Amino acid sequence: MNMVGTHNLLVELFVEELPPKALKKLGEAFGSALQQGLRAQGLVDESSAVNLFATPRRLAARISHVLAVAPDKPVSVKLMPVAVALDPSGQPTPALLKKLAGLGTDASVLPQLRRQPDGRAEALYFDHVLPGATLAAGLQQALDEAIAGLPIPKVMQYQLDNGEGADFQPGWTSVNFVRPAHGLVALYGADVVPVRALGLQAGRQTRGHRFEAAVDPVVLQHADHYERQLEEQGAVIASFKARRAEIVRQLGAAAAREHLVPIEDDALLDEVTALVERPNVLLCRFEAEFLAVPPECLILTMKANQKYFPLLHPSGGLTNSFLIVSNITPADPGRVVQGNERVVRPRLADAKFFFDQDRRKTLESRVPLLDKVVYHGKLGSQGERVERVRAIARVIGGQLGGEALAAATDRAALLAKADLLTDMVGEFPELQGIMGGYYARHDGEPEDVAQAVEDHYKPRFAGDALPRGEAGIAAALADKLETLAGLFGIGQVPTGDKDPFALRRHALGVIRMLVERKLPLAVPWLVDAAFAAFPSHHGQEREAVANFLYDRLVGYLRELGYSAHEVDAVIALRPPRWAELPQRLAAVRSFATLPEAPALASANKRVGNILKKAAGEVPAAVDSALLREAAEQALAAAIHAVAPQADAAFERGDYAASLQALAGLKAPVDAFFDAVMVNADDAALRNNRLALLAGLHRAMNRVADLSRLAA
Repeated sequence: MNMVGTHNLLVELFVEELPPKALKKLGEAFGSALQQGLRAQGLVDESSAVNLFATPRRLAARISHVLAVAPDKPVSVKLMPVAVALDPSGQPTPALLKKLAGLGTDASVLPQLRRQPDGRAEALYFDHVLPGATLAAGLQQALDEAIAGLPIPKVMQYQLDNGEGADFQPGWTSVNFVRPAHGLVALYGADVVPVRALGLQAGRQTRGHRFEAAVDPVVLQHADHYERQLEEQGAVIASFKARRAEIVRQLGAAAAREHLVPIEDDALLDEVTALVERPNVLLCRFEAEFLAVPPECLILTMKANQKYFPLLHPSGGLTNSFLIVSNITPADPGRVVQGNERVVRPRLADAKFFFDQDRRKTLESRVPLLDKVVYHGKLGSQGERVERVRAIARVIGGQLGGEALAAATDRAALLAKADLLTDMVGEFPELQGIMGGYYARHDGEPEDVAQAVEDHYKPRFAGDALPRGEAGIAAALADKLETLAGLFGIGQVPTGDKDPFALRRHALGVIRMLVERKLPLAVPWLVDAAFAAFPSHHGQEREAVANFLYDRLVGYLRELGYSAHEVDAVIALRPPRWAELPQRLAAVRSFATLPEAPALASANKRVGNILKKAAGEVPAAVDSALLREAAEQALAAAIHAVAPQADAAFERGDYAASLQALAGLKAPVDAFFDAVMVNADDAALRNNRLALLAGLHRAMNRVADLSRLAA
């Protein structure tokens, strides 16, 4: 093996078809772990880069600038105190000899041992040079660790036919891995590195495309030629990233020829990339009569069941054309196209059948059947849940828009869960709500009701659109609040990273609707309304739900770009109406830029601490006759002048002006603390000064807790 300089290192595991949804993550983890393992042993430095490769039948990585032998490493090992290591005559004790043996040496190194003070005692140190790891040994360790650490969704156990060692038994010796492995490549430049894994000995042979490889096996000549050889001889695009880009290019080109647009779906694109080794995009069509079925149904069945890419009009409407990504490139693609068209037809026919059958019964006629569907063992049936959601929805609807909106929201809540009993949703649970909207319109329900039925699950995920109308907002709030109150009431609270009922997502949905739609609703009132829908024996965890919402609110605001200090200052006051949070946060940000801000924030913190430590109840009013010092008189006058301005600005919602008015308090506040002893011996003076500070504290903390801005 070449021992001079550095070379690129290629490692490949050739396996049976890997799980497509996990392939990208497996490829990234494999390459990253190999590089980290080599770096830990000094075989690569920070300049090293890794190229990742992942196909349906291989995980591979090429790591640059790898040393054949790691540099020797000076090591200093503390052995033990001198008193323990040496006997009175200076000879090594058994304890020292045992320690040295563990380090691979003996008493011959005694003259080389270094004495050094260690606290009150003196200790012996062994300074030596640790030989650098060889590539073969280092790669073996890194490879073992990389394989053991792969995020495998489900491990397989299989038996080996060939192997080495006294313990090996053909057909009996087992290996655990994501899929049976059939080949291992380890090339350092042009040389094979003698490592083993999963019962395989490393070589330079791999396999190309199952049907279209020009050469089988592909004999790799050099680590740097991996992609080129695989593509030219094996008909495989080894890079996941390059293969994905090629699919995107072909999809765009095929759609453009039809003057259409392929649907965008990153998850589907990743999955299809994981299913093919050399993509070939082909255009297919289905009968136009199926377009009478809601497009969501057709799109879902094509994507989920067949991994097809539906084509849309530039305006957004679904067409009867779709694209497939084939793993073969025949001279005549007609048979491939016909085969895929033949396969998708029954799926679309099923969707049409479900749609036609479902419309024979109204949503309202299905509602009584929800009493027979269990929602949760401790929370009753879906029918009982519907009644709770209705009760909450009516209250919210009435608050937002009076009796008319309350009635529309109540109707939407009554019908919202009925589509759970339809054939379409039974086949495609992802369509719940969406199908309810279609069926509600078919039943002749008002558009705002149908829209609310469709939207009441929104937002379903981070970044999802909010419900469109007021009825949809009220229904969605009611649905999510019922879920939170119900599950918190029976102790089903998220812990750590476990959140089986997606309560964090529900909380975020509530937050987004309140903030982004600027709803004039108080959070404590909403929580009370939610728990009021449950019987009295249900756990009334109002405070826990409110705290959970406020905790999620902090994360939401931080993601919007507000600093921790800004968010903390506003949330510390527990403002009940979250529609005004952006204005409060903007005001705090603006206040923080004022020259007076740091001093006022520190003063506010000091005032808060003084009031916390005050014994007894602080008087509500200041007695002007007891203001003896000029500084306290000046502060009282300043508060009297500034507080009404700040309060007036606060009441009209001008939070920035409210905070900026406080700037005038800096000088009298500074003078007060310089000249006035708050905790005077005279109880009357002390209480009056505390009352003065309490008034200052109230004036300064209406918009936010300014003390949280103090450094």
